[in-house]
Amino acid sequence: MSFYDLSKEERNTLVRQINKAIFYGLQKNNNDTLKIYFADEDTYIRKAAYQETGKIYFATENFQPRVLGMLEGFYKETDYRIRQTVINTAGEIGMKNFETVQYFFDKGLFDSHHAVRNAVIGSMKKIGNKNPKPLLQWARSYLHHPDKEIRREICHGIELRGRTHPQDILPLLKTLQDDHTARVRNTLVHVLGQISYKKGCLETVVGDLNTWHNKALTDQAIEEIIDVHHRYRNFAVLTRDQAITFIRAHYQQSIIIKS
Repeated sequence: MSFYDLSKEERNTLVRQINKAIFYGLQKNNNDTLKIYFADEDTYIRKAAYQETGKIYFATENFQPRVLGMLEGFYKETDYRIRQTVINTAGEIGMKNFETVQYFFDKGLFDSHHAVRNAVIGSMKKIGNKNPKPLLQWARSYLHHPDKEIRREICHGIELRGRTHPQDILPLLKTLQDDHTARVRNTLVHVLGQISYKKGCLETVVGDLNTWHNKALTDQAIEEIIDVHHRYRNFAVLTRDQAITFIRAHYQQSIIIKS
């Protein structure tokens, strides 16, 4: 039976059981207890495992070296689910102590399995939202990595911070405007759209795009921004028409916008 086949009360009971099992395993240096949950086929049981491990890490200071040692050992496992859960656990810790778990992201970016690499992106998003300074400093070091997938993952991973603080990530995004790989450029355009529709963000994004030299890229981004205001119309501060009106008044490049 999967996690969400259970009632709310049963789910809460299971989470408490997972917490106790992880605590006991760390206490007894018995990693097999933890591995069961880190490897579970149910995404939500693995989620409970990494969230509870993160809580224990911060609640029990003398367990912290054991948690980190356990994660290092688990990252060597062949089961991608275990490695994915390791990265997600590192994400929980990184929301407060990024430097402590940076090692895992350095490894996870190059993991052979896409699910593990996607866990890096997801963890970057939540860390960037809570603990942006060290995360963005680390991200900057990979922005121009020779591997296009690394550049794409980094670009995607800093997105969430940009939804509330676009000014924090726009300088990093700007350095990718001449990237020669379409997959990276498309991710860049996507992220520019995603950071444009919250309160005050359109003004910041358009103002910054006016300083970019790659007109073809910024025009593509403007089209995506307009489309995002339609697709996310239930969440956007401005309507699509209001966004178009603002762009026509403030975007300094010449562009034909379909009403």
